[in-house]
Amino acid sequence: MSVEGFIASRLRFKGRLAVIAIAVSFFVMIISLAISGGFRAEIRRGLSSLSGDIRLLSSEEPVSSSLSYFSKLGEFDVVESITPVIWKPGIAKGPDDISGVLVKGVPMPDSCSLQARIPSRLARKLQLNEGDTFTTWFVDEKVRARRFTVSEVFESLIDTDEFLTIEVPLADMQRLCGWDSTECSNFEVMLKDGADADVTAFSMSLVAYGNAKEDEDVLRASTAREKYPQLFDWLDLIDVNVAAIILLMIVVAGFNMISGLLILLFRHISTIGMLKSLGMGNKAIAKVFLNVAARSTAIGMAIGNGAALLFCLVQGTTHLIRLNPANYFVSYVPVSISIPTLLIVNAVAFGAIMLLLLIPTLFISRVDPAETVRVR
Repeated sequence: MSVEGFIASRLRFKGRLAVIAIAVSFFVMIISLAISGGFRAEIRRGLSSLSGDIRLLSSEEPVSSSLSYFSKLGEFDVVESITPVIWKPGIAKGPDDISGVLVKGVPMPDSCSLQARIPSRLARKLQLNEGDTFTTWFVDEKVRARRFTVSEVFESLIDTDEFLTIEVPLADMQRLCGWDSTECSNFEVMLKDGADADVTAFSMSLVAYGNAKEDEDVLRASTAREKYPQLFDWLDLIDVNVAAIILLMIVVAGFNMISGLLILLFRHISTIGMLKSLGMGNKAIAKVFLNVAARSTAIGMAIGNGAALLFCLVQGTTHLIRLNPANYFVSYVPVSISIPTLLIVNAVAFGAIMLLLLIPTLFISRVDPAETVRVR
């Protein structure tokens, strides 16, 4: 153990309020990161389940999987699946109410004909349960109706009236539209975790453009951000707010530690004078008190991180804190912890606080050992 470390171990930091402020600041920072990450993860998952990470579409419907270059689009390593779908707006009628819906045709076994999976929000609105039947009207050049049976009521990740989507067999929708088994509205591409949707979409568009024959449609790859820009703008705004909160909490924690360290220095003026009289330099003495402050900061960090992780565990498993999905798109406060991000934020915050603590150590150079030793 160095001399500075030994002396620091004999000093006690009594600024408990500063340690509490550190703990609260780190608690707020970690919670902000977790909630921001949770919203991003949940909304991304919700949009992916709703319309895929990338959509392959052309200027006119229908598009066909018989295109000569279509197989090349699935050869990207990051592509998990490519699914044909048909989208149609409709009006669903329950026993006592009606609602505008989006009807999505997805591949299902032939035995599922005229069966529908409906979100729980729509089920409550139309008072439908599994096994009930309901009629859906499709308004196009002429009005067509289909009577579906509820095969499943599922929890939608994005629980708002704007995203009421009924899933029905693709074959039923192809017959409704008069299309063959290779035709659909668009293809939904699901990507593997961590894949960059923008880069992959651009690459897919290049493949389609470079390999399409003269008489073939050129499929365009569109990301979820392009289809739902308002949601991603909202997420970006949350990230800006989180960055502002982290900066504010670092400043609050730093200045609380500055006040605590100044109190510690004032209480040990005679100790500083004695160390100087023994030949210890200003930098070495500053290192002693910075070691004390660093130890207290680490304690506050540990308490704040532990409390935040406990909160995330409870909220993630119980969804205790609820939200209005009409305003927040999800029905509860989502939390998601990224360990690398957590470590980076802790390291940056700790480093910033220690830099701020260099300010009060300037006081050490103004201490005259002759005066302090004489006073004592």
